[in-house]
Amino acid sequence: MRRALVTGGTRGIGAAIAELLARAGYEVLASGQSPDGRAPLGCRYIGCDFADAQQLDAFARTLPELELSVLVNNAGINMVGAVVDYPPEQFLRIQQVNATAPFLLCRAAVPGMRERRFGRIVNITSVFGVVSRAGRSAYSASKFGLLGMTKALALEVAADNVLVNCVAPGFVETDMTRGILGAQGMAEVATTIPMRRLAQPREIAHAVRFLVSDDNTYLTGQQLVVDGGFTCA
Repeated sequence: MRRALVTGGTRGIGAAIAELLARAGYEVLASGQSPDGRAPLGCRYIGCDFADAQQLDAFARTLPELELSVLVNNAGINMVGAVVDYPPEQFLRIQQVNATAPFLLCRAAVPGMRERRFGRIVNITSVFGVVSRAGRSAYSASKFGLLGMTKALALEVAADNVLVNCVAPGFVETDMTRGILGAQGMAEVATTIPMRRLAQPREIAHAVRFLVSDDNTYLTGQQLVVDGGFTCA
């Protein structure tokens, strides 16, 4: 049985990914920020606060012994604000969770994947790693950076049958989206999406499922944008 780690796997997009992979027969580890959190049905929980450098380092050091076949770097945080008013410490915290953590986890997982000559890594970016807008400087910096890292890593490991890709969700009905936009904001955003609705977490999960499956044997270094046409409009 192949083992998968889904970070931020307790709710929203992460939970949908973890549940779908578990149903597909993977042994799924789902990480969350709380030390006593709960994983989705059929998954095992691991607690780690990626904003804490010591916890993150200790967690990354456990990855080689897990012998992962699949790594999904989904954990992420966001805060909207103008550059001139943005707290530098919050900017750094967002980079730590959204970009540094995936880098360290990839760094820890890749040697074993290369040795076993099989690995699938999916980094969850965002439409704000494709385009941006006012107030998204910190978040876009992290997601554009994650895309760049993905492309470089894909080139480094392709010959060893380790495929590394991104999925960039558009606006998705999650707690994070509700917290940032509110109900009225979500309704307004829906009018800017060609499909006239937000995505459901399972729709992002199915894109990830394809990228980590045996159906994907040649696609690497790419960003699959799942946004209902938002970035085309």
